[in-house]
Amino acid sequence: MKETKMCTHLSGGRLNVAILQETMRKELLNLLQICEGKKVIIWDEWLAGPVGLVAQYSVLKEHEVADMFPLRPGSLPTISVNHIIFIARPKLVLMDLVADYILSLRSKQSSRVEFHLFFVPRKSELCEKHLKNRSVLANLSLQEFKCDIFPFDSDVMSLELQNDFRENYLEGDPTCLYNAAQAIRTIQHLYGIIPRVYGKGQAAKQVWDLLCRLNKEEQGTSPRGVSTACIDQLLLLDRAIDFTSIMSTQLNYEGLIDELYGIKSTTATFPGHKFVSPDDASPEVTARERKRIILNSGEELFTELRDCNFTAVGAALSKKARVIKTQLDERHNDKSVQEIKQFVSRLPQMLANKQSLAVHTAIAEYIKETTDSFEFHDTIQCEEDFLNCIDNEKVCPFIEDLIAQKAPLTKVLRLICLQCVTGSGLKPKVLEYYKRELVQVYGLNTWLTLCNLEKCGLLKPQTGTRQYAVLRKTLHLTVDESDLDAKEKSYLSSKYIPLTVRLSEHIAKNKGWTGIADVLGSLPGPILDELQSLQPRMIRRNSISSENSSSIENPKVILVFFIGGCTYHEISALRSISQQEDSNVEFVVLTTKLINGNTFIETLMEAE
Repeated sequence: MKETKMCTHLSGGRLNVAILQETMRKELLNLLQICEGKKVIIWDEWLAGPVGLVAQYSVLKEHEVADMFPLRPGSLPTISVNHIIFIARPKLVLMDLVADYILSLRSKQSSRVEFHLFFVPRKSELCEKHLKNRSVLANLSLQEFKCDIFPFDSDVMSLELQNDFRENYLEGDPTCLYNAAQAIRTIQHLYGIIPRVYGKGQAAKQVWDLLCRLNKEEQGTSPRGVSTACIDQLLLLDRAIDFTSIMSTQLNYEGLIDELYGIKSTTATFPGHKFVSPDDASPEVTARERKRIILNSGEELFTELRDCNFTAVGAALSKKARVIKTQLDERHNDKSVQEIKQFVSRLPQMLANKQSLAVHTAIAEYIKETTDSFEFHDTIQCEEDFLNCIDNEKVCPFIEDLIAQKAPLTKVLRLICLQCVTGSGLKPKVLEYYKRELVQVYGLNTWLTLCNLEKCGLLKPQTGTRQYAVLRKTLHLTVDESDLDAKEKSYLSSKYIPLTVRLSEHIAKNKGWTGIADVLGSLPGPILDELQSLQPRMIRRNSISSENSSSIENPKVILVFFIGGCTYHEISALRSISQQEDSNVEFVVLTTKLINGNTFIETLMEAE
């Protein structure tokens, strides 16, 4: 039953993302069928969550998966199965763990066991060579589990590449760009060739060039994929063109959950004490245990709340509580037999809504504890000043205080980086002052992190031009509440609108990049505006687009691909544009990873 529900919420948009999920699930189940008999899966820990979005444990159990273990250092209990399957990304450190397990199990197991390794998303010659050097390749059957995109929601898909920005910009490893190009090919195979491609940034150009090369290499082979185009335009955006949107705190409901508790593969984990209900049999146990909550559009209340500014969440929950109370109070009214039958049929949904309300009220209370604090208000005020180009040319007293208090390094670096990107660099004296203070307080290792941030362009001395100040005015990146009309207020979850969102909005409302050539010139990296050949556009088929989509007046579908990561605030802002009355566009987000300012900075930090 849970499986069906999962597919239903994925097929809720113009692009039926459930097709992607079904394709990836079949791929995995076909691989499992190769291994006849009972089997154990040993997961690369990073993949366990994302692959769970494709095939849940209940599905795997039906295919004779007896147990699952994480791939980590240490030994396994004695396993009496025919097959042991490793599912891992092609990384050398993981190959060492696979080799250690095989050598250990070979010495312990008396019965014959077959070992299999499923590479996600594809094999690597370097890894095969490494396994050969460890003398285990002969014992292994190698397969590819070509799952390069994971479906998160009806309008969100992610490649879930762990350190893609770091690998590309710091380590010079372009594997993530190749994975991105292959992901676009997967999308085009499932949903048809995308006729128009726009892009901005160095990584966007590299992905496009790789895609063209891969398409050329495949020419001459039998045609693949569907003939109808379900996506009208593809917009490739390099994360390096807009760091501001990552560094500022997300203020929409879903974004704040991610900022404070972290959302991993649509699941967030909270302390248990606020989830204790009055009729709980063992409240002490519930309070001690951490509560895992799945957050996606399969839940009606969460769909209503996720894009709201957090200040509006309390009122929305109160309104919902009144509606549910009114519905449940109907049972006290005099009713005919027919009306009682209707009420009973609606009762399960009402009780589910009541449970959902209790869950989100508890989450909102947790968030409110943080958002009501003076420190949070001071942080937001500091960010707003930087975003409005106020006092971003001198040392910030609030940042000085945070360093003196030895606040979490990620928080301090995030604010310094925000000051830098909104000031188009820091004055050399200010930059040197921050560096000296950070190294003295947080230790010499911080110097390596600062070098990484400089290499990525997040920290730099100020040059003559003030790109951000120009962009802010030209593209209206910051908004004053007094200047907003009611319609605009309803869809803005923050006083700052991400640059990436403004570019996406421009593409949707205009013919490509026309009218903002000067603006694009001030951003790093080349501009893309390409046509892809395909048959004349046909009406979308129901097998591809959702059943509820009308064939007349279909909105444009634009796939926005964030190369280097994307925040929930950006997704919310894109949804808000789609939901405006005069909008004839639906955005679908594809990203290499879902990130926030903290997780982004952490990937660029050097370990102690």
